[in-house]
Amino acid sequence: MPRLLPLFPLNLVVFPGEKLNLHIFEPRYRQLVRDCLEQNLTFGVPPFLDNTLSELGTEVRLMSVEKTYNSGELDIRTRGVGVFRVQQFFRQAPGKLYAAGQVETIVSDDEADPDLREIITVQVRQLYEALGLRKLLLELAPDYRIYDVAHHLGLSTSQEYDLLATTSELERQEIVREHLERILPVVLETERLKERVRLNGHFKNLTPPNF
Repeated sequence: MPRLLPLFPLNLVVFPGEKLNLHIFEPRYRQLVRDCLEQNLTFGVPPFLDNTLSELGTEVRLMSVEKTYNSGELDIRTRGVGVFRVQQFFRQAPGKLYAAGQVETIVSDDEADPDLREIITVQVRQLYEALGLRKLLLELAPDYRIYDVAHHLGLSTSQEYDLLATTSELERQEIVREHLERILPVVLETERLKERVRLNGHFKNLTPPNF
């Protein structure tokens, strides 16, 4: 059933479950935050890519206002709750400064393949270890979804949008596994090359061959 949803277009892809912190300074979005607080509204973040408003976006919920400045600007915390498709876009919601859209909620099948998850986990660990992202390794929950790691896999924004458009966790797993199979050898070889370059400038304690 289509519904009217306030919209806050951004030049990025937000995933369901993701925490997004924003600094709000434009009057129209300050009004949007006030309405969310007063009316318990959610709002949508459709990616603005290649100077075009995307058809799909992520609905987010305002979790807290962390700081209010004397100027009226705000620091807020939000969290993604689901994906929607824009059926009709309005530059301004009725009587408001901010944009809105008639949207429909996209239903996703979130059932993961446990065997694929094990394969991807090994790949993700290799990637994070090669890049020195140990903090992300510690934060990797056993039952993580692809959305939970998608921003840290070297995907382009268009690839992230394609992932957002995928309506099953199994398909998202396949996309990420194929992506990691392509980039892991390149990343690992680059790290080996960097290590060789570092070692070339050092004094070496080498044992000569005995002949």
